[in-house]
Amino acid sequence: MSQETISKEAKLPTRFGEFIIQSFREQKPDGTILEHLAVRTKNLPATPLVRVHSECLTGDVFGSCKCDCGSELALALEQITKDAENGGGGMLIYLRQEGRGIGLFNKVNAYALQDQGYDTVEANIALGFKSDDRDYAIVGEILRYYHITHMRLLTNNPRKIQALSAYAEVQRDSIIIESNPHNAQYLAVKKQKLGHLL
Repeated sequence: MSQETISKEAKLPTRFGEFIIQSFREQKPDGTILEHLAVRTKNLPATPLVRVHSECLTGDVFGSCKCDCGSELALALEQITKDAENGGGGMLIYLRQEGRGIGLFNKVNAYALQDQGYDTVEANIALGFKSDDRDYAIVGEILRYYHITHMRLLTNNPRKIQALSAYAEVQRDSIIIESNPHNAQYLAVKKQKLGHLL
């Protein structure tokens, strides 16, 4: 069983709106420590709008066009802010699970394989990983901490819906990003091989 330590709350004014942040420190059974973040509106309705977003340094910080991650992050924060302005509210749970759980170092190696013609799934498998190595157990702890039992989940990933349905009643809200010449194949693979609802 993982052990979590919870930080104090702090205000986070952003270009998207005003949020409250709180960090959750997770210790894995192998001793690895991951620090996740909950970014929420001041008020949380009975069924908040929730985005569970796995870290993508290249997309979230550097604006990589190879994926849709950074754009999804921005759109999720915009939609959560808009929902709060209309009397609702929500939360973005930022998971430190880079590269679908394989880490930044291996993600860069997967990128190198993609440069050679591998798709995103083939690259992960060639490096000895699953197509998706993420673990959502910590999300269950975070949802319990905030007493969230129902949520509108911003996702296109049916595996994520299935995983999170173990912790709360999930209603899906789609999050669609326009493709570009660099990520069109990536999005096609997500749809064809990972079953994303695009």
